[in-house]
Amino acid sequence: MKPVLLIVDDEKSTRTVLSSALEDSYEVFAAANGKAARAIMESEPVDILLTDLRLGGESGMDLIDFAGNQPHPPLSIMMTAYGSASTAAEAKKHGAYYFLTKPLNLDEVELLLRRATQARSLESENRRLTDRLEQNSGLDRMLGDSPQMQDIFNRIRRVAPSNASVLIEGETGTGKELVARALHRLSPRQSGKFVAVNCAALSPQLMESELFGHEKGAFTGAMQRRIGRFEEANGGTLFLDEIGEMDTATQVKLLRVLAERSIERVGSNTPIPVDVRVIAATNRNLASMVEAGSFRQDLFQRLNVVTLTLPPLRERNDDIILMANAFLRELSAENNKGNKIFTREALERMRAFNWPGNVRQLRTAVEHGVVMSSGTEITLADLPEYLAHPPKFAPTTQNPLPITYFELESLPSLNLQYVERRVIQLALERTGGNRSAAAEILGINRRTLQRKMAEAPQDFQQYL
Repeated sequence: MKPVLLIVDDEKSTRTVLSSALEDSYEVFAAANGKAARAIMESEPVDILLTDLRLGGESGMDLIDFAGNQPHPPLSIMMTAYGSASTAAEAKKHGAYYFLTKPLNLDEVELLLRRATQARSLESENRRLTDRLEQNSGLDRMLGDSPQMQDIFNRIRRVAPSNASVLIEGETGTGKELVARALHRLSPRQSGKFVAVNCAALSPQLMESELFGHEKGAFTGAMQRRIGRFEEANGGTLFLDEIGEMDTATQVKLLRVLAERSIERVGSNTPIPVDVRVIAATNRNLASMVEAGSFRQDLFQRLNVVTLTLPPLRERNDDIILMANAFLRELSAENNKGNKIFTREALERMRAFNWPGNVRQLRTAVEHGVVMSSGTEITLADLPEYLAHPPKFAPTTQNPLPITYFELESLPSLNLQYVERRVIQLALERTGGNRSAAAEILGINRRTLQRKMAEAPQDFQQYL
């Protein structure tokens, strides 16, 4: 459908010339005064208002004010033969999108209207996304209209009321802790504590004390009794994040606690009953770890009563724009940046991106855009460098084909060794050369990454 354009000018010749020039691209309505213009706006869904400043005894400023109070305000453009900096500033205060000085240049008018139409389309899309957000397209603080996420939400609702242990699988940044918190808040334990422990952040020496507590004098430095996380979570939920990083000795003790529903503080033989629901999460394949002997099968079975596997963001592209707009609204308010919208180019680039850091990385990218943007729109240039200017891989003598971030997923079959090296370069680019982070993205350990880089030093000179 053509955008609806309302031209308001008390000079018939101006109305006629503009209407004739623009009728092929717009559904044009014309009015000679404010009264007629208001009647049209009350009966037609006007997208763009193009009005003269002086309308006989009325002011175009008043008409722009009226337009701004409509349920879906049109973008307003002011025209005048009496242009000045102060008048233009006043028009902006009243909400004018742009200010044109007569005599009009039709090419300039057409270009401006195309831009206004694009801006109007973005506003409409933003309203649609806001409506979806307000309809709660998700669960708790999680968003998603995709079939994958709707299935996750339905499973959370079914599992939450029970006491069953839940294992949450998914890549880093997919929102595993949000799922755990939703399970807690939707359960009969919601009045109890939700206690989170990052197993990857604790050494084996500290893990036992962290989980089960210790008595005064239990070991060097134990100056007083310490309550562990199981006791703290009594009557509530204990979330064990990155459970795959737990050492085997602690796995044995955790298994015993899950079986006996009691703990013993380090340095004590007195059992303490605990009523705790355990939810675990991992970005590793625990079943493979069981086969390799690095994770106990009996503990895996205890934790794996119900498994929720979160899809990576790249597998649910339709959710990217919904989530980006949700983050935009939240972060604009946090940073006192007013109401902002994304340009279409920025939205398309975000939707096409692979998001190795998943939802966490998307939120950070949106915050970067909010902070860096100066106007009401967040453009491609406001987004992080890896989105705004994705680098190309340097071609090699063996295969001169350059690969960009966005071409990589659509490549035909290539030499596996070549593709592997390019993927490693991609991971290193995205992490700023941080090998540990790059290895995590690639799903390998740091030693394996270093070995692969050493096999082709000419491809990784800047990172060696």
